[in-house]
Amino acid sequence: MSSERGGAAGEGQRELHVLAVDDSSVDRALVAHLLRSSKFRVTTVDSGKRALDLLGMERNVSMIITDYWMPEMTGLELLRKIKGSSELKAIPVVIMSSENVPNRIRTCLDEGAEDFLLKPLQPSDVSRLCSRVLR
Repeated sequence: MSSERGGAAGEGQRELHVLAVDDSSVDRALVAHLLRSSKFRVTTVDSGKRALDLLGMERNVSMIITDYWMPEMTGLELLRKIKGSSELKAIPVVIMSSENVPNRIRTCLDEGAEDFLLKPLQPSDVSRLCSRVLR
């Protein structure tokens, strides 16, 4: 697990904390870089289990962005656990995948995902998340 801080938050402005979950170290680094460049505090973990462990200790997560395909627990399974938890269900969850599979995307959105993004993420994806998910 790593925690990286983005730039300083403005006076009186709460720093938004994003938990990025992906088993690929390359994708984790890309997501963290894009989010940090948009002034988010970013914590990265490599599995859904580690994400749940961290969420059990850290309650100030503003958003979770997770890969769909991961060993042990998919992003959809992580989404279901988060949305099924009275303590965590208010946290917006965004799923990302390199595969554009309409039925999978619809299922994730129907299960409560705020958005479904296709990899590789672009700066415009992060801008959209800022305006849409973290209003």
